[in-house]
Amino acid sequence: MVRKALFGLMLILTLVLSACGGVAQAPEAPASAGQGADAMTEETPMAEATSDDMMDDETPVPESTSEAMIETPAWFSAELTDVNTGQPFSIADLNGKVVLVETMAIWCPNCLAQQREVQALRAALGLRDDLAIVVLDVDPNEDAPSLQAYAAQHGFDWTYAIAPPDVAREIGRLYVDQFLNPSATPMLIVDRHGEVHPLPFGAKSADDLQVALEPFLDESM
Repeated sequence: MVRKALFGLMLILTLVLSACGGVAQAPEAPASAGQGADAMTEETPMAEATSDDMMDDETPVPESTSEAMIETPAWFSAELTDVNTGQPFSIADLNGKVVLVETMAIWCPNCLAQQREVQALRAALGLRDDLAIVVLDVDPNEDAPSLQAYAAQHGFDWTYAIAPPDVAREIGRLYVDQFLNPSATPMLIVDRHGEVHPLPFGAKSADDLQVALEPFLDESM
């Protein structure tokens, strides 16, 4: 009996020791908090250096961006034809000049009266190389031969052209639809820098036009 009891006890001890030997080893403890803080401290200067480098590499902001922000209208680049000379031109070609632009139609009596005031204006100012006058026919039913005959009939020898549909549409979109209503005698001034200044609708005398133009004519590039 004693032998059986001892044998049973040894068997139990063997099983217990086997179970203890099968327990997984605990993982090694991570680096101490002090070591982690040291590592973070070592990385911090690198981050600061990167931030400084980015500041050094930034492109300086120009002091003035007003001219760059002026967007040139697409109609400035449209190729037009002067019906009086047959020569192609564009508003962009007139860069550096002051340009007086009128939108009109042959059938419009207000337009004819307005162009007679332009004729008087030219007589008052004399021929100036820095002033261009451009009349754009915005009636899609009118053509270049008819416009040329109209200008010749009335002795209007400055620049007349048929406005292509896309040019007329953009002018109406940018400066309100009234610019496509010839009876309103729409006119605008393009200054030497390419900025557009619409004039009030309605009849404008030669004196009115001269007063409107003078500040831009007096301005240098």
